[in-house]
Amino acid sequence: MPSHLLYIADPMCSWCWGFSPVIDAVREHFGSSLPMQILMGGLRPGTSEPMTFGVKADIKGHWQHVQEASGQPFDFAFFERVEFVYDTEPPSRGVVAVRRLKPDLAFNYFKSVQESFYARNQDVTDPEVLAGIAVELGLDTEAFTAEFRMGQTITETWRDFETSRQMGVTGFPTLLAGSEERGYEVITAGYRKWEKVKGAIEDYGLRIEK
Repeated sequence: MPSHLLYIADPMCSWCWGFSPVIDAVREHFGSSLPMQILMGGLRPGTSEPMTFGVKADIKGHWQHVQEASGQPFDFAFFERVEFVYDTEPPSRGVVAVRRLKPDLAFNYFKSVQESFYARNQDVTDPEVLAGIAVELGLDTEAFTAEFRMGQTITETWRDFETSRQMGVTGFPTLLAGSEERGYEVITAGYRKWEKVKGAIEDYGLRIEK
């Protein structure tokens, strides 16, 4: 496989939402020379306990920092939810389902899930909400729902999480450049502004051309 970018992220990671405009710029600027693939990192997959007051306060602080750093919109009414279980597996599986059904829509779906959660306070752990987002992008409800429920999709989602860990990724967003044959190097581990990311990708391109 030729050199490409590998974006490791989670739809319910606030810093990934803050990084969303940068990812858009990267794809627009480098898409022809370094196409990008997306891998689900697994922020809190399989969480089963509702958010406590302390967890809400911690997450709210992260959201405020991301909003200040990135200017991305957040609907803080989310924190009025009662007994919300912050399980990031369902929206991650939704992205994998779209990636399996229509790979070209995977990034658009990922971004739409982020926007639905952070800016519109929708419950993206709900399969019906995830199906509705898929329909907005032109996918068929039944096709998405069937793919979402398939054992292969569940397995592939958890394989994404495991692959992320095996690559040594411990936080999101993480953007890598490379290939399976050559190996990968980190472009950014965490949020960075577009200019810094652009420069790091250009440096990588100069090195592999030598």
